[in-house]
Amino acid sequence: MVPETRYARLGDLHLAYQVVGEGPPDILLLDQWFGHVDAQWDVPPVAELRERLATFGRLIMFDKRGTGLSDPIPTSSLPTLEEFMEDIPAVLDTVGSERAAMIANIGGGILAMPFAAAHPDRVSSLILVDCFARFLEAPDFPIGAALEELAPALDLAEGDTGRGVMIDVFAPSVANDERVRRSWARYERSAATPGSTKAIVRLIYESDVRDVLPAIRVPTLVVHRVDAKGFGVEHGRYLAKHIPGAKYVELPGADNLIWAGDQDAVVAEIQDFVTGIRPAPDPRRVLATVLFTDIVGSTHLAAELGDGRWQSLLADHNRVVRRQIDRFGGHEVRVVGDGFLATFDGPARAVRCAIAIRDGVRDLGLEIRAGLHAGEIEVLPDDIAGLAVHIGARVSALAGPGEVLTSSTIKDLVVGSGLEFDERGSHQLKGVPGEWRLFAVRT
Repeated sequence: MVPETRYARLGDLHLAYQVVGEGPPDILLLDQWFGHVDAQWDVPPVAELRERLATFGRLIMFDKRGTGLSDPIPTSSLPTLEEFMEDIPAVLDTVGSERAAMIANIGGGILAMPFAAAHPDRVSSLILVDCFARFLEAPDFPIGAALEELAPALDLAEGDTGRGVMIDVFAPSVANDERVRRSWARYERSAATPGSTKAIVRLIYESDVRDVLPAIRVPTLVVHRVDAKGFGVEHGRYLAKHIPGAKYVELPGADNLIWAGDQDAVVAEIQDFVTGIRPAPDPRRVLATVLFTDIVGSTHLAAELGDGRWQSLLADHNRVVRRQIDRFGGHEVRVVGDGFLATFDGPARAVRCAIAIRDGVRDLGLEIRAGLHAGEIEVLPDDIAGLAVHIGARVSALAGPGEVLTSSTIKDLVVGSGLEFDERGSHQLKGVPGEWRLFAVRT
């Protein structure tokens, strides 16, 4: 359920905010600069992050002036960073929060760091996720972007706002997820107009808060993804080096947006730093090998045999498949058309099960194809979900008749098992980032 949106007053300005969960502690979220407190709940991973943060504190969120549901401001004369900072105590006072753990992401750090330095009495701790102190390079700041990159960045902000452009740059792990992309594009359109986006991006990119870093005296956690392309890991290392006593954590991944990629790892670091309690692993998420099978040419066979004979043959096929899944210690998840989806806790057993199924149904005059991949899955009451399931299905679709096709992950995990493979080249898997090397099990 979307929490109620209310308004804090700051002079003539009205600042939209929401509160969810219970404290202590209080947690103030300053993720990317643009926001819309209602529309954020329509983007599944964004909503999930907020729900998870609210499990260990009272989560406070607001739209900065000029964005989302807060009052608009003229883009021709933007407030200074100091004036933008006034939004923070106005919201905290309205919700009755004396001190809050402040979580900032990318551009939000430009506000959070000066505020923490100037108002340590209002900040119990500071968490900076993929933040930066300065965007552009300088003689004493070689890790910044070249000055000539500013104009294209501003053109992109103005011309592509509302089309999910931030996904491509700052969340490549979900760039091919059409559901997330569409919902995020709507969020962008709700959060800011093209003109205000360009003006505020210019403000952020031309800001420099390096001088305030030594003055930050609140407990600080700096988290950065090691392969991030938008704001590289050098920015995180710079912050950690110049903020006294900061704890620094590098996490795998190429995303900069706090909600993208491995949320488990990010939330675990934040919760541990804020509460001193590291969350237990989600029992619904486990490492497993997924196996997809299906009958080759089933439509033609069904038409040739007729309904009665086809259903009898299909029942015999199902008995063979189930017997082998049970034999190799697998778990049948569901029947997928004329095939099966099953999981195994060992990749070698899963491969051998696929071989046994293929050989077993040949006695029935049937040929199958099979695809396997290993990765983290989410266990649902009657199903499984997650990227690993999606990859397994795509691998299976590329298998030829009688072929047991696997991802390189499977091949690497079964080294020493006696199984041998033939390379099938690199492939683009629809809806999955990057290229994937596939291998056929050698008979």
